[in-house]
Amino acid sequence: MSINDLPVLSALRTKMQWHQERQRVLSENVSNSDTPNFKPRDLVEPKFDKTGAPAGSMGSLPMMRTTTSHIAQSGNEPSFDQNKRAGFQTRPAGNAVNLEDEMLKVSANQMDYAAVTSLYGKSLHLLKTAIGKG
Repeated sequence: MSINDLPVLSALRTKMQWHQERQRVLSENVSNSDTPNFKPRDLVEPKFDKTGAPAGSMGSLPMMRTTTSHIAQSGNEPSFDQNKRAGFQTRPAGNAVNLEDEMLKVSANQMDYAAVTSLYGKSLHLLKTAIGKG
């Protein structure tokens, strides 16, 4: 088994990627604070099961709209998808950007990212010690 296949390390890597993407989304919220009709967004935090695999994933089946009455769409959503590249879900956070709230989120995200990277580094060091390389 490769070190990359360990569920704990995989979960920590996913969490670090989530924090990096969240930082990008939050910085876009701050930079667009004066943009008319801009709705701030935030990422849905990934959940993990007991094995460290992402929980609640729907598999590879995409959601489809088979009839117009199934999923209502409004025409006043932003014309850009801020989060399409990352594969994380986004949710609207409100109608206007509150800079104080966004900066608190940025600060909390930075501290959480530092905690996850520290835990990841310590886990790697523990594994190296266990195999006699550290």
